[in-house]
Amino acid sequence: MTNQTQIATLASPVARPPVGMTPVLTRRQKAAIVVQFILNEGAEVALTTLPDDLQATLTQQLGDMHYVHTDTLNEVLTEFADELGGVGLSFPKGIAGALSALDGKISAQTAQRLRKEAGVRQAGDPWARIARLSADELRRMLEAESTEVAAVALSKIDVTRAAEVLGKLPGAQARLIAYAVSQTGAVTPDAVDRIGLSLASQLDNKPERAFNAAPENRVGAILNVSPSLTRDDVLSGLDETDSVFAQAVRKAIFTFSDIPTRIAALDVPRILRDADGDAMVTALAFAATTGQDEARDHMLENLGKRMSEQIREQIEERGTPKRKDGEAAMNTVVAGILSLVEAGEITLVQPDEEE
Repeated sequence: MTNQTQIATLASPVARPPVGMTPVLTRRQKAAIVVQFILNEGAEVALTTLPDDLQATLTQQLGDMHYVHTDTLNEVLTEFADELGGVGLSFPKGIAGALSALDGKISAQTAQRLRKEAGVRQAGDPWARIARLSADELRRMLEAESTEVAAVALSKIDVTRAAEVLGKLPGAQARLIAYAVSQTGAVTPDAVDRIGLSLASQLDNKPERAFNAAPENRVGAILNVSPSLTRDDVLSGLDETDSVFAQAVRKAIFTFSDIPTRIAALDVPRILRDADGDAMVTALAFAATTGQDEARDHMLENLGKRMSEQIREQIEERGTPKRKDGEAAMNTVVAGILSLVEAGEITLVQPDEEE
C-alpha cells in the first residue's frame, strides 16, 4: 500500500479504523451507506418524496464518501434492519400526508377546511390529481387559462388524453396551444409545479355539491322508470314552466320507445344477451299494442335469424300483456340497458348526433 493510499484510507470518515477502534459514523453517513447499498443492489429508491433540503444533503454526503469496509457495512445494515424491525406503527408526515391517508375517510368539507387552514396542497403531486379529470373538465379548465399555461398542462398529462382535450378545444385556440408547446423547453420544474398547484387549487375552491348528477339527469332517471302517463304529464308541466329545462330532461330520458333512435344496431345482441328473457318477450309483445312497433322491430331485425324467429314465436305464445305487466317489463328492459351504459359496455346515441 502506498503512502497516498494509506493517508486516504485514514482520512476517509468511514474507512476501516485502526485495530481496536470502532468507527464513529453520523446518521447522515449511515443513511448514505444504506442508500448506496440499495442502489448497488439495483433496487429503486424513492428519494423524490423527501424534502428538497434532505435530498441535497444526502447527495452531498454521497459525494463526500469514498468506501467502507465490509465490517462497517455489515454493522450499519444490521443497525438499519434492527430499527426497521422495531417500528410497530408509522404515521404520515405532516397534515398533507394525513389528509392524503384519510382521503375518502373524512368528509370533503372537513378535508377542504383543514387544507385551507394549514395551507397545504391537495396531494404530493398536483398533476396526478389533474390527470384524473375527464376530457371535458380539462377542456373547461384550459379554456379559462392562458395559452402558455394550457401548453404546460397538455405537456404534463397523458398524450392520449391530451389529444382528446385538444380535439375538444376551438380550432384557433387548439392551434395556438399546440404552437406554445414548442416554447416550453425553458420552463423550470418549479414553474411547472407552481402551475400545477394553481390549477389544482381551482378544484379546491369549487363549492361541494350534494348531488353529483345534473338536475335534468336526476329528473330523467326518475322518469325513466315512471309509468308513461306520469312521464307525459310531468313533461307537459315542465314545458309550461321551463321549456329549456324540459328539453334537457327529454335528452336525459331513455325509454323503450327511444330504442330505435338511441341504440346502435350492433349493440342489440349485447343487450339481448344480458336481458331478462321473460321481461324482454313481454315488453316486445306489449310494444305492438302501444304503437311502439318500431322499437320492437329494431330489436328483432338486428338479431341473428334463428334467435329472431325464436323470440317472435315466444311473443305469439305470450299474447297481449296487461298494461301494468307490459310497462313493468319495459322498465326492466330499460334498466338493463342503462346498466350496460353505466358499465361502459354500450353507448347511447345522443339525440343530436348524426347517424
